[in-house]
This record gives sequence, structure tokens and C-alpha cells, in this order.
Amino acid sequence: QVQLAESGGGLVQPGGSLRLSCAATGSIWSIYAAGWYRQAPGKQRELVGRLRTTDSTTYADSVKGRFAISRDKTKNTVYLQMNNLKPEDTAVYYCAYAEYDVLSDEYEVWGQGTQVTVSS
Repeated sequence: QVQLAESGGGLVQPGGSLRLSCAATGSIWSIYAAGWYRQAPGKQRELVGRLRTTDSTTYADSVKGRFAISRDKTKNTVYLQMNNLKPEDTAVYYCAYAEYDVLSDEYEVWGQGTQVTVSS
């Protein structure tokens, strides 16, 4: 069993930064695929970005150039660095885990989510 725990959310002013963490525990593959998603009130969940087993990353157009995903293999933790935050980035952010790279949303394990609010 793999469990994910997100942290790092909070309230930030427009233009500010936050770093979200997603710590994986349990029976973890040494190299795994991860995804970051978000869901704003009244909207569908959307993909923010992916981290593949090769450590390559892809991002949604809405966050490209502002957000970056990375991992610390020694801590089994994946990060989402969010810079130049905008009010439209306000959402609950979720991380997801898969043993192998996925084509869409076929992640095996999801975190509980962490709230990010961008407001002045």
C-alpha cells in the first residue's frame, strides 16, 4: 500500500510563491511517476503537470513557465514549486502516484489534497 501526504498549501498574495510537497510512504517503487492536479470550486479537476519516471516533466499551458515539478528521491517526495501565483490558481491541489508512466489519469494512488488560495 502506498500513501501520499500533501503539504505546503496556504494563503498567498498574487505574485507570490508556494511550494507544495507530496510525500510517499509504504511500498513505493524507487522511481515512480507522479502527477499534480487541481480542482477549483465549481470546476472539474484539471492536470497541472506530470513527472515521469525519466524525470521529464510536462505542464498545462496555464502554468507553464510559472510552476515546476521536481523530486527528492532520498525522501520519496515530489514537489510543486509555484511562482507568480494568480487568483485563478486558487484550488485544492492533489498529487498522484503510479508505478509506471501513465497516458492520462490512470494514477493508482491519490493524496487528500491541500488548499491553495491566492488573494490580496
